[in-house]
Amino acid sequence: MRIIMLGAPGAGKGTQAKQIADKYQIPHISTGDIFRMNIKEGTELGKKAKTFMDQGALVPDELTVALVVDRIQKEDCKNGFVLDGFPRTIPQAEALDKKLAEMEEKMDYAIDVDVPDENIVNRMGGRRACVNCGSTYHIVSIPTKVEGICDKCGNEVVLRDDDKPETVQKRLKVYHEQTQPLIDYYNSQGILKSVNGVRPMEDVFAEIVRILGA
Repeated sequence: MRIIMLGAPGAGKGTQAKQIADKYQIPHISTGDIFRMNIKEGTELGKKAKTFMDQGALVPDELTVALVVDRIQKEDCKNGFVLDGFPRTIPQAEALDKKLAEMEEKMDYAIDVDVPDENIVNRMGGRRACVNCGSTYHIVSIPTKVEGICDKCGNEVVLRDDDKPETVQKRLKVYHEQTQPLIDYYNSQGILKSVNGVRPMEDVFAEIVRILGA
């Protein structure tokens, strides 16, 4: 079962990807994790990625695809995997398909967690993160026991710059320009499934399980 998770930043696709990975006992793969793992292990691909990241530059598509393909060829991916945050663009998707075809494989599902922009802006504006341990909360759905104080370590929780409305609007603009075309791309392949991500997380997950047929 090879699954790609799609959705705007803050749509909840990462949370759903983790739950899918847990239920079906397949790896949850994010490019950030792959980059960190390869850099930590000092692999050749990791060294190349680090040179770009150290300059604050985006890792080129060719290298990102190579890192992902290397990861999905590992033994733990033999029964499938969930890709979270990749591909982000049509060229990345095409390059991934080409590599999979060479391995005589293909993606099975592209699941789009669909949430309107205004909901995302409101949702992310309510997020809070601990300045010390990084634990995350939400003022409505996952509030801290004491307002403004982390449950785990007692330090202050704040609204991160990434979650401020003006930053979220910019991230959504990039998403609509670069990543949303993937919805049409996977729809044309007949593997796109869209779920309403506005509902409670457990309802969204239940629908995804129905789609996956297990």
